Amino acid sequence: MSKILAIESSCDETAVAILAEGKLLANVISSQVDVHRKYGGVMPEVASRLHAENIAVCLKEAYEKSGLSARDMDAVAVTRGPGLIGCLHVGLQAAKTLALAHDLPLIPVHHLAGHIYANEYVGKLEFPLLAVVVSGGNTELVLMDAPMSFQVIGETKDDAVGECYDKVARILGLPYPGGLPIDQHAQKGKHTYDISEPLKGQKGYDFSYSGLKTAVSNLVNNLRMKGEEIRLDDMCRSFQDVATGMIVDRAKRAAREFGVRQVVLAGGVSANSDLRRRMEEEIRGEGIDLIIPPLWCTTDNAAMIAKVAEHLYEERLFAPLSVAVDPNWRIDKFREF
Repeated sequence: MSKILAIESSCDETAVAILAEGKLLANVISSQVDVHRKYGGVMPEVASRLHAENIAVCLKEAYEKSGLSARDMDAVAVTRGPGLIGCLHVGLQAAKTLALAHDLPLIPVHHLAGHIYANEYVGKLEFPLLAVVVSGGNTELVLMDAPMSFQVIGETKDDAVGECYDKVARILGLPYPGGLPIDQHAQKGKHTYDISEPLKGQKGYDFSYSGLKTAVSNLVNNLRMKGEEIRLDDMCRSFQDVATGMIVDRAKRAAREFGVRQVVLAGGVSANSDLRRRMEEEIRGEGIDLIIPPLWCTTDNAAMIAKVAEHLYEERLFAPLSVAVDPNWRIDKFREF
């Protein structure tokens, strides 16, 4: 077992975690949501500056909570990508500094692998498994035949599902981030609006959420031009049924085709109540084991980065200090840096 200090800064959360001998001793998160809310989305330059301000504070708090220091660590892990390039740079430079100062190996971690392996805080991963990764920046179906083996079998061709939620929320006059307010309104509404599903009937597992956003935008604009009332609860329900239905449909078909033993839900959108309910009904209904992460690890955090790093430390998969960030790093290329 090992002692891992992990840093996550891919978007708008500055996070530091310490995982020692398999026990999570600290998981510190500084969120920037309130700052970016006024802009209706993440402002990359602002996010980078806030990471630079917050990283030392988060490190100090993690040391205090764990009772350990950098000198006690066996390795430093950090999110290398994907994410916003300026934000990733802040975390990587902090990790390099700690690795150099304390003569520690540096472990670059793929952000989406972190979301998948966050499920190990809930239960044991059973292979082969299907990981359903849904977040603000990514929507992928990832097949895993063995530990730390990733094959992308489906992905979005344009917007991610979380990004679509934020854009639809803006169209409907709801606050950022859009996931929670849409979910709350949808729970009170009925599916009364006809919203077309992009790529419906396709045989593969790819997604298109830009098309879904456009369908909602066109529908709302047409109703407004006609002077008709937009029933917000019903609109949110109609949209959400399609948005989550696309995920559940593809996950169910892929689980059947590839004969997986387990399906794991991962990423920020896994907090959506409708998606969690439908996955429970459809996947468990197929007799397949399902892991849904607790809400605390659906958003970006460093505990998930530490969990992946624990596996990579056993493999001695370390990077030189010359390693650079990669905002477009593919999960099936996570050993290449």
